[in-house]
Amino acid sequence: MPFELGMDFGCRHYGGAPYSDKIILILEEKQYLYQAAISDLAGNDIVAHEGNYHIAVREVRNWLATNMPSASNILGAEKVIGEYEDFQRWNYLLLACDGFSEEDIQNYPTSELLEAMKTWLALGKPSD
Repeated sequence: MPFELGMDFGCRHYGGAPYSDKIILILEEKQYLYQAAISDLAGNDIVAHEGNYHIAVREVRNWLATNMPSASNILGAEKVIGEYEDFQRWNYLLLACDGFSEEDIQNYPTSELLEAMKTWLALGKPSD
């Protein structure tokens, strides 16, 4: 398993200012699962989301509110979750109408998903 945070940790430890103050949020599906592959994370707070996007959104939202002073008007987690679910319904129907199977939709490439999100926003967040 590659250590994707390696660059961030390297910057924080060896990059000097402003990187030495870098704050990192680490999400994992199951608490302590990382220990099987990456002992380098010992001593860092790992937030387990249990494969539940509600927990992940709430944790990221709260982390941003705590660590980013400029995030004073950050949306509540329920609002973010609601809009995410609205997008997912809209996008699912669009893809299904275009001939995508359930498996295709579950394995939709991230780059295309991000483009779909941009389109949904540009269209004014249409509902299904």
